[in-house]
Amino acid sequence: MAIEVGDKAPDFELKDNHGATVRLSDFRGEKAVVLLFYPFAFTGVCTGELCELRDQLPRFQNDDVQLLAVSNDSVPTLRVFGEQEGLEYPLLSDFWPHGETSRAYGVFDEDKGCAVRGTFVIDKDGVVRWTVVNGLPDARDLNEYIGALDSL
Repeated sequence: MAIEVGDKAPDFELKDNHGATVRLSDFRGEKAVVLLFYPFAFTGVCTGELCELRDQLPRFQNDDVQLLAVSNDSVPTLRVFGEQEGLEYPLLSDFWPHGETSRAYGVFDEDKGCAVRGTFVIDKDGVVRWTVVNGLPDARDLNEYIGALDSL
C-alpha cells in the first residue's frame, strides 16, 4: 500500500547519478520535495515525463522545492541517461538493496521488479501533502504537481 497524505515520508539514503549520497532528511526544514518514482530509464513514457520536468524545472527545483527522481536502475545507467537527456536534477538509484525505497513508499511492483509511477509532494516538515500513483503505462499530469506545490 502506498504512503498516503498525512503520513510522515520515510527517510532514505540513495546514490544519485553522479554517485553522491542524497537523503530525504537533508531537505527537512529547508525545502519541500517532489519525490517521483519511475520504472526505467530510456523507456518512452519515463523519458517523456522526465524531459517534461526538465523543460519546466524552475517550477520543481528552486529555493523552496527540490525534485528527486527515483528508479531501480543502477548509478551508471542513470548517469548516461541524465547526460543524454540533459536532466539537471538528481536521478536516484534504488538499485541495491533492490527496490528498498520503492517498497517503503508502497510503489514497488514485485512481478516487474521496478517502481510504478508514484509521486509524493512532501512538505518541509517531512509530511506527505499530495500523492498520485499510476500504473506502468500511464503518464502523470505535471499540472497536478504544480497545483499541489502551490497549495503548500
